[in-house]
Amino acid sequence: MRSKLIWYAALVAEILALTGFSPLARAAADVGQAAPELIVSELGGDTFDLAAERGKVVIVNFWATWCPPCRKEMPALDAFYRQHHGQGLEMIGLSTDRPRDRSDVTKVMQSFNYPAAMLGDAQTNGFGDPAELPETFVVDRSGVVRDWFTPDKTPVTEKSLADAVLPLLPQNPAAHASVNPGGPNAKP
Repeated sequence: MRSKLIWYAALVAEILALTGFSPLARAAADVGQAAPELIVSELGGDTFDLAAERGKVVIVNFWATWCPPCRKEMPALDAFYRQHHGQGLEMIGLSTDRPRDRSDVTKVMQSFNYPAAMLGDAQTNGFGDPAELPETFVVDRSGVVRDWFTPDKTPVTEKSLADAVLPLLPQNPAAHASVNPGGPNAKP
């Protein structure tokens, strides 16, 4: 009986490994800890470097075009980004789609103002592959992960974003007026 149990456990582990699941494949991005490194080429050609965003609050969102919960939360992410970008908020949407689906990702992102990238284009990705989609992290101005959203834990809404992000933004938005002189709706 015991040998059958061990055999079944080994079979399950092999199946999980063959499907790409690994509990060790994901680097920890734990709330209260320093955010992992993230450097990725955006769809528009610019380079996003999370470490270079120190002094700003950053939302890191993992999503995919085929993921209905991802697509559902994108308008809230976009509205929040447009409203608070001029106050020291940055954001990156990381698509987990396959490289051959880049044109689909680009087409979806034409409806949104925040920057996006293909996760596969990351030069450095300390976050690892997301355990589920969508997955969103809030990183404070010191580079520490302050919140983590998933549909099962806390879904992304404008209210949940406001509760997590607004206390982290500088109290004097005028201090960041030079960051985006065109206002919160203008792209830098």
